[in-house]
Amino acid sequence: MANLKDHLGRPVVAVTGIGVVTSLGRGKADNWAALTAGKSGIHPITRFPVDHLNTRISGMVDFLPSSSKGASALTYELAEIAAQEAVAEAGIDDADFGGPLFLASPPVELDWHDRLRLYKDGKDGEAPRRLLEVARNLNSSAMFDTSQFGFVADRLADRFGTRGLPITLSTACASGATAIQLGVEAIRRGECERALAIGADGSATAEALIRFSLLSALSTSNDIPEKASKPFSKDRDGFVLAEGSAALVLESLQAALARGAKVIGILRGCGEKADDFHRTRSKPDGSPAIAAVRAALADAGLAENQIDYVNAHGTSTSENDKMEHLSLSTVFGDRVAEMPISSNKSMIGHTLSAAGAIEAAFSLLTMRESVIPPTINYDNPDPAIALDVVPNVKREATVRTVLSNSFGFGGQNTCLVMAREPV
Repeated sequence: MANLKDHLGRPVVAVTGIGVVTSLGRGKADNWAALTAGKSGIHPITRFPVDHLNTRISGMVDFLPSSSKGASALTYELAEIAAQEAVAEAGIDDADFGGPLFLASPPVELDWHDRLRLYKDGKDGEAPRRLLEVARNLNSSAMFDTSQFGFVADRLADRFGTRGLPITLSTACASGATAIQLGVEAIRRGECERALAIGADGSATAEALIRFSLLSALSTSNDIPEKASKPFSKDRDGFVLAEGSAALVLESLQAALARGAKVIGILRGCGEKADDFHRTRSKPDGSPAIAAVRAALADAGLAENQIDYVNAHGTSTSENDKMEHLSLSTVFGDRVAEMPISSNKSMIGHTLSAAGAIEAAFSLLTMRESVIPPTINYDNPDPAIALDVVPNVKREATVRTVLSNSFGFGGQNTCLVMAREPV
């Protein structure tokens, strides 16, 4: 009989449902098949003109109806599809979930077509006065509703019948992992028996592309898009902006077993540590990332030698990959050169607010399927980063525990430790 309490006397948290959407496809099956085949979802941008942009590629999700309707609409559709798949797998009524919702979402603004409409429809005075004039005279508030930070979560709460006020959070590239952490902590505190954690991001807009380009953060390897994201390679030149979503149904193990649910995996530990060094750069000694990894291990009650695989943040930027290698080598010592450490972003790009949730979902599938997805485009190893990145080809392996890293701009560091089975 599995223990229902962890090493600190808290309820063990199980995952009973997973849903995923990325540029590789809709649903777990399509995503997993493509991911383990080493297929890339990076492609030329067709959603808006890119003639004068340095970066003209992305991992946008272009196959959904809302992909042309703005970031808010696409983020909602991505979240809904992932949540529907996860809730269905968990065997829960998709209109009466019965637990809280934690949504990781991009900071929402008025979409550009709405901004242009506001600007164009005003008649008199300077631009700010024209905007106010239009805002006061609009018959519908729909345009402004969609620009509210909690708009997507409110709609999801109504759609799935979650309980309490839905939580929307944005902790940059760590957001998806943070949403999972909040769900885990709510169950551990006894506030609920189940929680729905979602990371969704449909904000690969022209504005976002320009902002990240100005930070020199994006790859400009436009000629062969599928080769642009190359984490841990010597010739890496930046991340590839992408979209996607993932949802996890989290339950106390006791509640899951009581209703006969199938347990996919266990969320054993969560760790976080802020980095106040710089808005976009990591502290040179890697101490915040190191502390986040160690906090997750301590929360899980596991030693360093008990981690079988690391799902790396692995963005393909010079700064992040170097810092992640430093943090992992500090925590795991000489073992870091031998343990498998691969990056899903080599295939799907960087899904920003959704990344931590998507990579947690893939980590759980790695354990369930006993297959480690590769790091593709690893053709020019960086001698300064000595890692087993599972280069270019998937690897069959028994994986009982996974560390999944999420290191975000603004010093947001969140790490998750997952296990295949309860203790």
